[in-house]
Formats: sequence, structure tokens, C-alpha cells
Amino acid sequence: MAKLKNKLSVILDVVPQGSNIIYVDYPVYNNGGDVLIMKGTEAFFKDNGIHVRARYSAMDIPDQLHIPGDWIIVCHGGGNFGDLYLNHQNLRERIVRDFPNHRIVIMPQTIHFQSEQKANEVAALFNAHPDLHMFVRDTRSYQWAKDKLNQCHITLCPDMAHQLWPLKPTTVTVKDVLYFLRTDIETVGGQKKFDDEADAAHRLDWDTLFTPLEVKGIVYFQKFYRLNKRIGGPLPTRTFWYKYTDHLMNKAVTLFSSYREVRTSRLHGHILACLLDMPHVVIDNSYGKNSQYYNTWTQPNPKARLFNDAPDALEQLS
Repeated sequence: MAKLKNKLSVILDVVPQGSNIIYVDYPVYNNGGDVLIMKGTEAFFKDNGIHVRARYSAMDIPDQLHIPGDWIIVCHGGGNFGDLYLNHQNLRERIVRDFPNHRIVIMPQTIHFQSEQKANEVAALFNAHPDLHMFVRDTRSYQWAKDKLNQCHITLCPDMAHQLWPLKPTTVTVKDVLYFLRTDIETVGGQKKFDDEADAAHRLDWDTLFTPLEVKGIVYFQKFYRLNKRIGGPLPTRTFWYKYTDHLMNKAVTLFSSYREVRTSRLHGHILACLLDMPHVVIDNSYGKNSQYYNTWTQPNPKARLFNDAPDALEQLS
């Protein structure tokens, strides 16, 4: 895991130490994986003396934005580059269109398009930008980007959450197996074996890890972000949101720490288990994101196993 953290230093080739940047599209929602990426990204900035002059989420970025010419625009990484999560994709495309003379850096992403037409439209836009640098998290995304985004600078790089290595367990291990399984559009059929196996008390996802009150708090933060944009930005919404995400991440770390093993179809369930150095099984998502990441970066970890979707595969895990 230390080697993966060290591999993130390749980003310094395009965002050098001491750079002035703005950080765009950090998450304000209840996906703990994106929050974990955000925490790793902010740690990377701090550890390398990178000066974040402004931060914007998709909810509060101004319609008219002035950025000094020598500042670098850094877009949040994750798994939303493509046409599944258009709110974030549209924001990136807007940044590329509106700032043709700035360096734009997209932090490590997984790429997935369902529509070839949309993929070609994005490629045409990005290839027209003279200083666009994109980091990708797996070899399949890398090959796609090298083919389609052939005028951009493409680099293979691990997920930003690895900057948090090592994470220390925050509680004693008292339970057996945690099933941390997707419940959204990326769920794959092979996960059903684990859905059937899991006891309801030990089956969670990001939206069930957080209590209804905590989720309500996130909804209120979103409302304050939108209000803050309407009134011109005087409210300290980001400061309080970042403190709140400290609580959310501590809760996730405590949950994982309390189990002997994790079985997960969440990429950041896998990465969090790696950061905590705990045994776990990786189950793929609907388009191969998890297996691609495992095969690219984490396969050497002796405490991580990739689930083989075969009739006797569950017996192999016992």
C-alpha cells in the first residue's frame, strides 16, 4: 500500500509543489467513497504544499467564474467520468469549454460510456483543449483514453484515497463478516449470492451506514450550498461540511474496524479495507470497475481476494 501512495507523486509533474489551484466538484452527498477520495486529495495537497485558493462543489460553483491565468484547475477524481452521472460530467465539460487557456487536471477516474455518440462528443471537446491532463485508475480506462483522448495527456494512477495510508483501526474487532454491498445502478447479478448469504444486521451500503438523522444533515447541507450560491457565497458552508465529513469517515473506519473480514462490491469498500490492512473479498460492479482496479493495482495485496463468479466460488472463500 505504501507503493501505491508513492505512485500518486506522478501528479506533481503537472501540479507542482507550491502551485496555486482551484479544486472543483468535491462531493456534497452521502457517497462515502467520494468523501474518502476528497480526504485523500486534500491530504495530497497539504502534504505537497499545493495552495488551494478556492473550492467549489457542483452545487455552489458560480455561473460566472474568474480564475487567474496561472492557477491550475483540478477536478475531483472518482468513478463518474462518462454518461452515468451527467451532473458531474457536464460540470467537467463546462470547465473545459470555459477555460481554454488554463491548465486543467482531472484527478484519477474510471471511464465508462454507454453511448458511443456521447463518448465521441466528449473526446472532441477534450482534444481541442491545449493543456488538459487526465489521470485514470485502471488499464481499461487508460487504453480508452489513449485512443479517444489522443490529444490530451493521459497517465495511469491509483485512486487518491491511497494518500491516506496507513489508516489505524479505531475500535476492537468483535464481529465476523461485514457485507458492504451496492444497492444502486452499478449492482451486478453475481452479487445476489452475497445478498442471499448476508444477515441483514451485517449488510450495509453507504446510504444505510449513515443514520436517517445523518442523511438528513447531508440534505440540509445541500440546501445551504444552494442558498449560499444564490446569495453570493458569504456562508462558511464548506468549513462545516468538511468537519461533518470527518465524522462520516470516522464512522466508516470504526464500522470496518469492528469486523474480521469485509465482502464488498464498493470500490471504496475495497480501498478502505486495504487502507486498514484487513482481509476482504472484492465483488465486481456492473461494468467491471472493481475488477479492473484490483487487477491494475491491488492484486498483490495478500489480504484482498477478487470474487470469481462461478457456481462454487463462495465455497472457495470459506
